[in-house]
Amino acid sequence: MFLGRMGGRAAEATERAGRAASEESTTPDLEERVRGGIEAYNRRDHDEVMTLYAPDVVWDGSPFLGAVFEGREALRGFFEDWAGAYEDFGQELEEFRDLGHGVTFGVLFQRGRLPGSSEMVTFRYAAVVTWADSLIERVTSYTDIDQARAAAERLAEERG
Repeated sequence: MFLGRMGGRAAEATERAGRAASEESTTPDLEERVRGGIEAYNRRDHDEVMTLYAPDVVWDGSPFLGAVFEGREALRGFFEDWAGAYEDFGQELEEFRDLGHGVTFGVLFQRGRLPGSSEMVTFRYAAVVTWADSLIERVTSYTDIDQARAAAERLAEERG
C-alpha cells in the first residue's frame, strides 16, 4: 500500500508516539517518587528519603553551600542536620519536569523556623537530577532557577 509522502510521515509519527507511550507506561513516575520523598523528608523519615538515592549518589550543593556530599551516609547526615536545625520545617515541589534521558529538573521551596524564633526562614532553589534504574545518582542544586533550567536542558540533550 502506498501512503504517499504525508501518509508515510503520519504513520512514522504514530509509530513513534506509540513507542513513546509504551516506554512511558513502563517507566516509574519520577515526579511521584520525588513528591513521596519530599513528604517523607517533611516527616523527617530519613530511612524513606534515602530509598530514592543510589548508594554512590553525589549531591552537589556547592553553588550555595560550598559542599558536595558523596554517598548515602554523607547525604543522610546532611539532610538530618539541615532539617534538624529547625523546629518547624517543610518543603514543597513548585515545578517538576522530566526532560528524558534520565534527567529531571525541579524547583523547591523550603521554609523553616529556627528554635526560639517566631519568624520563618524561606529558601527557593532548583535541582538538576540524573537518574539510573529509578534511583537518583546525582543532584546539582542552584539558587539561580534559570541557570539550573538551562543546565538541565543541556544535560538532557547531551545524554540523548
